[in-house]
Amino acid sequence: MNANPVKIEIMDTTLRDGEQTSGVSFVPHEKLMIARALLQDLNVDRIEVASARVSDGEMDAVRSICQWARQTGRIHRVEVLGFVDGHISLDWINSCGCKNINLLCKGSENHCTNQLKKTLEQHVADIRQSLAYAEELGIDVNIYLEDWSNGMKHSPDYVFALMDALKGERVRRFMLPDTLGILNPLDLLGYMRKMVKRYPELHFDFHAHNDYDLAISNVLAAVLGGCRGIHTSVNGLGERAGNAPLASVQAILKDQFNAQTSIDESRLNDVSRMVESYSGIPIPPNRPITGESVFTQVAGVHADGDNKANLYCNDLLPERFGRKREYALGKNSGKANILKNLEELGLELSPEQTRKVTDRIIELGDKKEIVTQEDLPYIVSDVLKHEALEEHVKLLSYVVTTAYGLKPMASVRLSVNGRAYEENASGDGQFDAFMRAARHIYKYKLSRKFPWLANYSVSIPPGGRTDALVQTVITWNWNDKVYRTRGLDADQTEAAIKATVKMLNLIERDYVRTENTEQENKQKTNE
Repeated sequence: MNANPVKIEIMDTTLRDGEQTSGVSFVPHEKLMIARALLQDLNVDRIEVASARVSDGEMDAVRSICQWARQTGRIHRVEVLGFVDGHISLDWINSCGCKNINLLCKGSENHCTNQLKKTLEQHVADIRQSLAYAEELGIDVNIYLEDWSNGMKHSPDYVFALMDALKGERVRRFMLPDTLGILNPLDLLGYMRKMVKRYPELHFDFHAHNDYDLAISNVLAAVLGGCRGIHTSVNGLGERAGNAPLASVQAILKDQFNAQTSIDESRLNDVSRMVESYSGIPIPPNRPITGESVFTQVAGVHADGDNKANLYCNDLLPERFGRKREYALGKNSGKANILKNLEELGLELSPEQTRKVTDRIIELGDKKEIVTQEDLPYIVSDVLKHEALEEHVKLLSYVVTTAYGLKPMASVRLSVNGRAYEENASGDGQFDAFMRAARHIYKYKLSRKFPWLANYSVSIPPGGRTDALVQTVITWNWNDKVYRTRGLDADQTEAAIKATVKMLNLIERDYVRTENTEQENKQKTNE
């Protein structure tokens, strides 16, 4: 652990290298939204937003990002990857209004001779021409030493000769990529120390790739070796196995190295979910920091330990990242897990009642059924033979129609606290049409906001049967709270509708409870 905090600069490349993930393509407005989130909400130091010359759509995206960045005083933090191609890349970048080029040069003799078919001297001459033209345009230059890791392994003399030729040029940063993800932390530590010792006045960035699942370990080694900047991507997106995930880099630098960054940790989860939505690449539930289940205690002994001086907590507290600790319900649940969930829901049970509920949850878990906190009141009602939970919201009827060439239509009739309401809507799918109709009821008939759907997942048992039961699990955001409800049916739309109605009952229960409390307080005040 470094006793004196070192400032580490973070450059995020989600919008450039991250978009090189197979199957990922951001449209211009998505790129702008992600860029704003990275610079404004997360406060990363720099972002790399594109590669020059890719497409007209890419040019539109870079122009819109640069326009926003210029208006908000952040244009110096926006960068574009360019090539040693005379004036072509620089003219492209200049036409977009960007003021920084990350110039891709060859960091290994193999790449220089076999891809460019040039000598080191010829390559240096070409680089100097690009540097001179960038200065004419008023564009700052960072240099990528592409394939630097192989260069240090197999042609270190070439790397040092290239650096010796460029160290006196107008270059702000030299960026050292492990382009093929071949390095391990021990090798990287040695290579980085050689670079820093030989060129102590220069700023070095490190760009990791995760081919051997060593990206995060290599990031730590690079910082230990004297590197001053780290490249990341949200959710680890990137070429092949991806880059170093931003959230993990932040946590490891702060907790394991005592480094300082500019990152606002509390926004990491929000930005991660945004990129998940736009990229279409789901976050693995066990991904550190941002995974759905990483702050969920499953074993009952862990919940018990948390009740006794937080025995099962580490420095990765969920509140740091805008999240909260959860306690899973299933066959591994103990009494402590159940009590934690009951406490959060405001339900009080006797020890005997808690035992019965625990037994039922374990029974459901043995059948591989998913039990959520939102299911708990229904389980309590069933086990203890209480009267059925009051249904504030009832689905009286609905009709969903779909036809070739036309948008699906939905007609929905809901009962909310005993009064019936009906609305119609069209949507991009059957469930979307249903949701729009329900949202219209809340907006136009009840004058209330409708919860936002945050995540939607569908699971179908293997085997290929068309009549198999579909389980739909939907995550909702409502008044800074997160609800997760599920529906089970042979029809996917019906399963989603069941999950939606369950959610509406949960928020209505909270709404009614809040209204009653406010009325009681008002009555006490009047008395």
